[in-house]
Amino acid sequence: MAEPRSRAQGRGTAPAAAPGGRRIVLDPARAAALDVLKAVRVDRAYTNLVLPAAIRHYGLEGRDAAFATELASGTIRRRGTYDAILAACTDRPLSKVEAKVLDALRVGTHQLVSMRVPAHAAISTTVDLVRARVNTGAGNFANAVLRSVSERGLDEWIEKVTPDERTSPTRYAEIAFSHPAWIVDELREAVGRAELHQLLAADNENPRVTLVARPGHSTRAELPGEPTPFSPYGVVLEGGDPRSVPAVAEGRAAVQDEGSQLVALAAAQAPLTGRDSLWLDLCAGPGGKAGLLAALAAERGASVVANERLPGRAGLVHRTLAATGGGWVPGATGVVAADGTLAPYRAGVFDRVLVDAPCTGLGALRRRPEARWRRKADDVVTLVMLQRQLVRSALDLVRPGGVVLYATCSPVISETSSVVTSVNGARADAELVSLAEQFAHVPRSEGPVPGTVQLWPHRHGTDAMFMALFRRVA
Repeated sequence: MAEPRSRAQGRGTAPAAAPGGRRIVLDPARAAALDVLKAVRVDRAYTNLVLPAAIRHYGLEGRDAAFATELASGTIRRRGTYDAILAACTDRPLSKVEAKVLDALRVGTHQLVSMRVPAHAAISTTVDLVRARVNTGAGNFANAVLRSVSERGLDEWIEKVTPDERTSPTRYAEIAFSHPAWIVDELREAVGRAELHQLLAADNENPRVTLVARPGHSTRAELPGEPTPFSPYGVVLEGGDPRSVPAVAEGRAAVQDEGSQLVALAAAQAPLTGRDSLWLDLCAGPGGKAGLLAALAAERGASVVANERLPGRAGLVHRTLAATGGGWVPGATGVVAADGTLAPYRAGVFDRVLVDAPCTGLGALRRRPEARWRRKADDVVTLVMLQRQLVRSALDLVRPGGVVLYATCSPVISETSSVVTSVNGARADAELVSLAEQFAHVPRSEGPVPGTVQLWPHRHGTDAMFMALFRRVA
C-alpha cells in the first residue's frame, strides 16, 4: 500500500515536544498504529477491537484509515520475520531494546520491506515517533537500525536471515512466514507439506471484508460488492467502512466471514427426521452465527436459543439479535448466559444444536493477527477436553433423530479428527453423518475424517473452518 498523499504533504497531529526543544509533528496514522501495538502488547487487547478506537481518536478517514489498519495489522502478523531482520541490523539482543522502541522499529520495517512507502518517509516519520515518545538517543538508534533495514527488500532479507529450508524446514517457515514453530508443525500435519507455504502465506494476507444478508431482513442484491462463491447470502465488500452500508447499520446485514456463514447454513440445512422447531446455539458469543441461524429459523417458524457462558459475550449476542428491531420469532429467540457443558435445558429437547466450540483459532490468523503470538501449544490440550465435553453435552440435549454440528475455527488435528473419533467411539447413541452432499459445491473441502468438511484460506478464501455432523440415534 502506497503512503496516502495527504500525509506525504505534511498533514499530522498536533506538534509533540521532543527532547532538546524541537517540535515534532507526528504522523497521525503511524501514531495510531503504534498505539494499537502498545495496547496489544501491554493490555492484551485485540487488534480488531482497538483499531477503530485509534482511528477515531486520530480523526482518520479513507486512505489514511486504511493505511493505519494495514500498518498495525501487517506489523503484528509479520512480527516474527521483522524481528529476525531487526536482529541482523542491531548490535544488541532485541530483548535489550526498550519495548516501545521495538514496536516502532517493527512499524518502520513493515513500511520499508512490505509496503510501497519511500524509505525516507518510513524512516523519518518512525524516528520522529521514537524521539517524541522516548528520547533523542533512542531516535538516533532507530534511525541507524532502519537505514540498515532499508538496504534490502523482503525477499533478500528472508534469504539472508533464514536457514536452509531443506535442513531446517520448520525454522525456515517460522521466520519466512512469521508463524511460531509449534503452529508451523500443527498446520503442516493438518494441510500437508505440499500446501503448507501456501497456507502460511494466506495467513499473512489482509483479509477481505465479507458481509452477510440476513434472510428475511435483507437481500444480497442490496449489499455492495461481489457475491461470495459458496454462501448464497454473502458479498465481498468492495471497500470502505461496512458500517456505512445501510443494511449493516440497521442490523439487517452484518460482517461475517464466508466460512462462518457456511457453518450456520450447515447447521440449519442438515437433514433430520421428525419435528424441526427448536434450535440451540450452544456457544453463541459474540453472535455472528446466531444472527444468521435465527434468521434462517424464522423463515421456517422455528425458535432459537443462543447460549453463551460469559455474560459479557451473551450481551453481545443479545445486541446482535435485537439489532433488527425485534424482527425474529416473537418471544421465541432467547439468549441465556450458562456454561455449555452444564447447560440448564431438558435432555432431548432440541432438534438442532450448533457447537461452535472455543478453539485455538488457528484458522483465523488473517483476522486475528495477535493470536499467533498469544496462543501456546499447551492451550490445545485444555481446549480439546472442553470441546469433547461440549459435544457430549450437545448430544444429550438433542432428541433422537436430531442433529449436532460440531465446528471449530481451527484445522489442528487434535481439535478436528481427534475430537470426532473420540466422540464417535464413546457414544453409541450418536452417528457421524456425511456433509459431502451439502458441500458438493465447495471444491476440495473434504475434512480429515470421511464425511467431515475442512475449509482453507488458500483454497477457498475463507477462515479454516472445520465441520462434523452427528445424528442422535435412539
